[in-house]
Amino acid sequence: MKIAAILAEGFEETEFIAVVDLLRRAKQDVCVVSLTEQLTVAGSHNFKIVADVMWADVDFDDIDCIFLSGGMPGVTNLQASSDVVEMVRKFVQSNKFVVAICAAPLVLNDAGVLENKKFTCYPATAASIKNGTYSEESVVIDGKIITSRGVGTALDLGLSMVSVFCSKESAEELRKAVVYGV
Repeated sequence: MKIAAILAEGFEETEFIAVVDLLRRAKQDVCVVSLTEQLTVAGSHNFKIVADVMWADVDFDDIDCIFLSGGMPGVTNLQASSDVVEMVRKFVQSNKFVVAICAAPLVLNDAGVLENKKFTCYPATAASIKNGTYSEESVVIDGKIITSRGVGTALDLGLSMVSVFCSKESAEELRKAVVYGV
């Protein structure tokens, strides 16, 4: 599975790192993509992550999944990018995975891909999403759209992605290896 994890200025660090870390431990091919004009991107709490590549250098035809973390102003920056909104739309139309956590489902709403879908997000964000059916579950998988609620559910999201992309057994082994919920 090839996954593009998108870094926008002001991303939520814990959500981003936890998910990418678990995916890489599960031997998934995760490419960290900067949406800014620099490889180094600052998160909402001023932690800096160095991306692998710039957005313009990614061949999204070779990507199977796009991952959007939350955080402010990270999500606002994702929403402001017509490239990101259009790519989300194209991924859903192409039956590829789109994963969003915290406030990032707002981008899915902007792309118009939550119609007749069940989703979750940061609770205060739910009222701003006009399509789809909101759930308070930790992680919601509806077809190839996967959503999660926030920092506190980041490990649940990463392990759910491993379960879907690899196997339930792989996710369980990883859960035990990182001593989560044991």
